[in-house]
Amino acid sequence: MSHEAIEILLVEDNPHDAELTIRALKKNNLANNIIHLKDGSEAIDYLFNEGIYAGEETFPKPKAILLDLKMPKVNGIEVLRRVKSDERTKFIPVIVLTSSNEDPDVSKCYELGVNSYIVKPVGFEGFLKAVSELGMYWLLLNQPPKN
Repeated sequence: MSHEAIEILLVEDNPHDAELTIRALKKNNLANNIIHLKDGSEAIDYLFNEGIYAGEETFPKPKAILLDLKMPKVNGIEVLRRVKSDERTKFIPVIVLTSSNEDPDVSKCYELGVNSYIVKPVGFEGFLKAVSELGMYWLLLNQPPKN
């Protein structure tokens, strides 16, 4: 049985939150291959081979995208809209990790096809637990469609 590298694309502009997320995934052996991008425009460039990621090489599509909503340049809702409306990426599970539980954001994300919407717990332990449970589910238990 071959072990595929677990690919997680973490799109998070807050360095502290990104570090906590990566630490939680590593602690549970879920961060074999994690790519951290700092804003939505970089995420779009990576996923669609544009901008600084343009060229011959296609970058491996992640098994899951952990996406913050409130980011400079291109916000998470725009990234989600682009991912879910493109044939090449629409089946990648997108998990929104945000500090916002404002209802318009929640509704908009589900309208656009988000797979999960999680409000970041404020405490460190709560955050670690949420990220590890989410990683276990989306990376190990969830069965994606065969592309």
